[in-house]
Amino acid sequence: MPKAIRFHRTGGPEVLSLDEVEVGAPGPGEARVRHTAIGVNFVDTYHRSGLYPLPLPSGLGVEAAGVVEKVGPGVSEVAPGDRVAYAATPGAYSEARVIPADRLVKLPERLSDRQAAAMMVKGLTVQALVRRTHRVEPGETVLFHAAAGGVGLIAIQWLKAIGATVIGTVGSDAKAALARAHGCDHVVVYTREDFAKRVRQLTGGAGVPVVYDAVGKATFDGSLDCLAPLGLMVSFGNASGSPPPVDVALLGRKGSLFLTRPSVFNYVAKREDLERGAAELFDVVRSGKVKVEISRALPLAEAAEAQRALAARETTGSLVLVP
Repeated sequence: MPKAIRFHRTGGPEVLSLDEVEVGAPGPGEARVRHTAIGVNFVDTYHRSGLYPLPLPSGLGVEAAGVVEKVGPGVSEVAPGDRVAYAATPGAYSEARVIPADRLVKLPERLSDRQAAAMMVKGLTVQALVRRTHRVEPGETVLFHAAAGGVGLIAIQWLKAIGATVIGTVGSDAKAALARAHGCDHVVVYTREDFAKRVRQLTGGAGVPVVYDAVGKATFDGSLDCLAPLGLMVSFGNASGSPPPVDVALLGRKGSLFLTRPSVFNYVAKREDLERGAAELFDVVRSGKVKVEISRALPLAEAAEAQRALAARETTGSLVLVP
C-alpha cells in the first residue's frame, strides 16, 4: 500500500507521520500520479502549524513531479505514461495520489523530475510576481527579500534576464555570496544593516517601484520605507511571522502606496493561466537564463527534518523529497 506523510493535529514538525494510505482509481476528470520527486515549500509549514488551516487529518505538500499511471473518464489533458508536474492542493508528500487532471502539466524532455518538483510553486510564483503582479521592465530597480531562498534565486535570475537591477536582502554572508553568484546587483545583510536606508542610498533617495517580501513581520515596515511614491508592496510570505495589521492611512502618508497579498494558486486557477505560466517558466529554465538550485534531497520519510531546516532558514535554493 502506498505511503504518505500525514498530520492528525497541528504543531511542529514532530506531528508529521508516515502512514499507509489507500489511493483509489481516478474518477471523472482525475488522474493517478506516481511521484518521483516532491517539492518542499514554506506554505507546507503554514499548513502543518495551522496558520493556514486544513481539515484534519490531512496530507501535506503542494508540488511534485511524477508519471501518470491511470486517468479517469473525460480526461484529455494527460495520458498514462506522461511525465507531469503540478502545483495544487495539499497531498504531494506521498508516493502516489489522485489529482484533478487539469492541474497537471506535461514536462519537456530536457527538464528533470527533480528540477520540476523544485520549481513548480516557486517558479510559477516568480512568474506571477514579476510578469503579472508588477510587470518588471528593463532598467527598473527592484527589492527582493530572502534573495538566497528557493524563490529568491529563481527571481534574481529571471529579473536579470529581463534587464532589471536587483537589490536583495539575506540573513548571512554565506547567503550574500550565493545571491551575488546568481546575479544580484546589490546584497544587503539585513540582520546587521538597515536595508531601508541602504535602498535609499542605492537609488539616490528615490526608492524602488516594487518590493517583493516573503519574510513578513521582520521586514514589512522597512519595506514600505523603501518604496517610491505610488510604489507597490508585494507581501507574499511569512517566514518571520505574519506582518502587523496595516493602517490604511499610512499608505497615503508614505506616498500613495499600493499593497497586495498574492497567492500563486489564484494566478493559476484557470487552466489557460496555468499553461501559459508553466510554458514561460519552462522556457526560461531550458534557455539557461534561470537555473534551479536544489540544495538537499531527502527521503520522503524525513519530511519532518526538511520542514525543520526550512523553518529555521538553514537552507538555500530548493529542497526536494524523494519517495
